[in-house]
Amino acid sequence: MVEHIVEPPRVVRRLEVITGAGGRRRWSVTEKRRITAEAMAPGAVVSEIARRHGMSPQHLFTWRREALRAAGLPTTSMFVPAVVDALPVLPAPEPRPRRSRRRSSSSGIELEIDGVAVRVGPDASPKAIAAVIRALKAGS
Repeated sequence: MVEHIVEPPRVVRRLEVITGAGGRRRWSVTEKRRITAEAMAPGAVVSEIARRHGMSPQHLFTWRREALRAAGLPTTSMFVPAVVDALPVLPAPEPRPRRSRRRSSSSGIELEIDGVAVRVGPDASPKAIAAVIRALKAGS
């Protein structure tokens, strides 16, 4: 049985038929000049222009570079001199004094549970206090 080897039929949504001779596309000199001029216009996006004309952006960039070279213009990005004005030096802000932690006037907490006295100092963290209380509760 060959049916299980052959792929099941699929729905074809798009079918592109390429006609004519394959291989390299030949551009007339007029077409090449027109497309290159379009790509050199201010604000032109070379990738979009290339796609619109069915060519790769790299191909169009090569045409642009060749056209610039033929015109005697630089083919790479040019840098312009930059002038930086001296900015006024502002004095550094004075550091603010650090706030010191206020110590409470209390001397801590004293707990007595079932005859066991526990003193918790004023610097104890809330987690430590909660742990001590849990331990005392568990022991009673």
